[in-house]
Amino acid sequence: MTTVVDTHCHLADAKFRDDVEAVIARASGAGVAQIISVGAIGPIDSDRLTVEIAEHHRNVFAVVGVHPHDARDCTPERIAQLRGLAASKKVVAIGESGLDFHYMHSPPQAQEAALRAQLALATELDLPIVIHCRDAERRIVEIARETGIPPRGGVIHCFTGDTNAAREFLALGLCISFSGIITFKNSASVREAASIVPDDRVMVETDAPYLAPEPYRGVRNEPAYVTRTLEMLAKLRRVDAASLGTQVIANAARLFRLPPPANTPARPA
Repeated sequence: MTTVVDTHCHLADAKFRDDVEAVIARASGAGVAQIISVGAIGPIDSDRLTVEIAEHHRNVFAVVGVHPHDARDCTPERIAQLRGLAASKKVVAIGESGLDFHYMHSPPQAQEAALRAQLALATELDLPIVIHCRDAERRIVEIARETGIPPRGGVIHCFTGDTNAAREFLALGLCISFSGIITFKNSASVREAASIVPDDRVMVETDAPYLAPEPYRGVRNEPAYVTRTLEMLAKLRRVDAASLGTQVIANAARLFRLPPPANTPARPA
């Protein structure tokens, strides 16, 4: 069986409220060796539940932060709360932070301030940063050059740019993660970028419960479906899916300092 890591999903999302245990079990059965679950969306409760889920499952890890949609809520108090949650050994990164100039749910100035604050927090805690970018590639690169990427590095999650943007992010030392978008017919520029990312910088994710890959598009996404995205990514890169899955596991382990995957199915610890 091909194995891989789902490097970005949202297990604390309300869409998983009634069956998160079954979702984790299905992922394990599909060959998903580890899951990185991200809080960030909405109030701090999302981050707290994300950490709780990770602490109860040996192959699940947590990321805590403030999504750019909620950047107006990224106060010093919220940063202090994130600092406290990050004391858990299961927290492996800060994020997803970043900029979303497509939806603009928070003003650009608030988004930029939140990004800078979380870059600083990741540096302080010696953690990598998980970055959300939507129609804001140039500004993220500018801010990253001004402030610096945390020494532990980071990843652009759910990459939606083109090859030029990919090269800019790679020049910053970042990894690039691809979601089910690469299975969509209208994703030519993202697919092209997927072929030029170096082996040691490429990752794959679901962003579940969002962005289900074909043939599941339109239904709730879940970590088990990351294998579909892996298969497409392998095709675009002209490599074997099993080998790519092994590479993604190695890349995630390096960036997030993950332990070797357990050989047994993910289950409550």
